[in-house]
Amino acid sequence: MTRGGEEVSPLNIVVWRNFPLRAQLRERMNIDVYIDGDARALALAEGTFGAARDVDSYLSMVVSTGIGGGLVMDGRLVDGATGNSGHVGHVNVVTNGRKCGCGSYGCLEAEASGSAIEAVTGRPPSEADDATRARTSELVGRAVGMLASVLDFNRCYIAGSVALGFGDEFFTIRQCCCAHDGPMDYSADLKLLPSGLGSDGPILGAALVGWRGATK
Repeated sequence: MTRGGEEVSPLNIVVWRNFPLRAQLRERMNIDVYIDGDARALALAEGTFGAARDVDSYLSMVVSTGIGGGLVMDGRLVDGATGNSGHVGHVNVVTNGRKCGCGSYGCLEAEASGSAIEAVTGRPPSEADDATRARTSELVGRAVGMLASVLDFNRCYIAGSVALGFGDEFFTIRQCCCAHDGPMDYSADLKLLPSGLGSDGPILGAALVGWRGATK
């Protein structure tokens, strides 16, 4: 999307290319509208209401049908040049792996998302076997470990039906992979933890996107 959601081109909605979402919503609702990515909104909620309330720098992730994220550094959500910072699903984790919706190969989303699991196994993630669950956990842990070494954070909070549906084992395996792929001294205390938001996370994140936009 362009900054502020003026135009959006989501990979999973092919008929929306350069769609003027913010203008359309303003016109139909007759109020001001603020837009951000769902996983970035969740990162705001995690720091305000969730498990990251006392943490200044962290990664918030969603591992579900797709994989997204939001990065908070020094207490501020990182926007990036165009407002698209946090697309952790497009970190490469498998050389010459499956083709991703973005056009690249081996992205985390193409290998470890719910959609990817179902495409490869022919079964929904809830029915994944032990090997698939372990591989998914390892790939997510690898991505988080690499990002922690580059960006210098030591907490990652995970939401989403795949991650939470896989249970405690998902976080245990990922923790081991993080230690292997993020071996810098400053990331030695890296922890991967479940989100503390529960089912209210999306609506809390949406409210904070509005608050953030209105108070800028």
